Amino acid sequence: MIKGSISPKMNNKMNKSLRRDISHIAIILGIFVLMILFFFILKPNYLSYDNIMTILLATCVNGLLALGVSFVIFTGGIDISVGCVMTFSSVMSGIALTKWGFSLPLTIVFGFLVGAFCGAVNGFGVTKMFLPPFIATMAMQMITKGLSLVVSGIKPVYFTSAPGYQNIATGNFLGIQGFYNAIIILIVIAVIAYIIFSKTLIGRFALAIGSNEEATRLSGVKVDNWKIAIYSLCGLFAGFGGLIMSSRLNSAQPQLGAGYELEAIAAAVIGGNSLNGGEGSIVGTIIGALIISSLTNGLRIMSVSTELQSAIVGVVLALAVYFDKMRRKNA
Repeated sequence: MIKGSISPKMNNKMNKSLRRDISHIAIILGIFVLMILFFFILKPNYLSYDNIMTILLATCVNGLLALGVSFVIFTGGIDISVGCVMTFSSVMSGIALTKWGFSLPLTIVFGFLVGAFCGAVNGFGVTKMFLPPFIATMAMQMITKGLSLVVSGIKPVYFTSAPGYQNIATGNFLGIQGFYNAIIILIVIAVIAYIIFSKTLIGRFALAIGSNEEATRLSGVKVDNWKIAIYSLCGLFAGFGGLIMSSRLNSAQPQLGAGYELEAIAAAVIGGNSLNGGEGSIVGTIIGALIISSLTNGLRIMSVSTELQSAIVGVVLALAVYFDKMRRKNA
């Protein structure tokens, strides 16, 4: 090789990095265009401090779920159970607190463990039972949706016996009015997710599995074990989402959760994570979640019906997948 020349492998890595950076810039520009559009339509109401805090608060649950789903998408898989797993985690936390006498810290940890366990079962179904990810996670979606209703008796489980529980999400951070604790929790979890993705084996192997699972297996990596770990991590993020959601409502609503998985997947895909696996980023996921929240919030202020909001988000998701396919084809 001529001194100073760049190897094909290095050149390919640089091209991927460049495409990812361009994708992030395009997504960020998309947010600004969206906000400017809503600003001209809604005037100062949209970009007011209170509304921006509302958008960020709405991003917290969707963002946490999207972070978990992203790790699964990196492997080329999918998890459509995160919304119902989130609800089941919060319901089980409420039962543990109100009926089993758990302390508040133990209740919170228990909710996380329930989410992680559901994720591990998903991973087991995919790797050991050879179920397609869509089928395995759809089964978990139905199981947790049913169990949430059975365990709760189809009634909300209230956290009124735990003073201050609601402040976990809706309390003002450092006393700053409207700057909710949930926003800080999302930022901290996003940083942790970024470190896991970029600095640990779980992130490296997730991309490797998504790029070429068989080659990764032949290289000595225990793919099944890592897949189970990744699905468990996804369930853990759903547990965090359950904490934020139940804290905001000061209750666990057993009928809530269905539909959240679609917004989480939409946020991950809009953020530049390829459904084919092997490519994506945590930063892009958070940006995608912000786009979904900003879009939904603007449409809600414009009094657009919930049904039409879902249709518009669906169109945005379809376009995001289409552009991802075109980008990969051109690359």
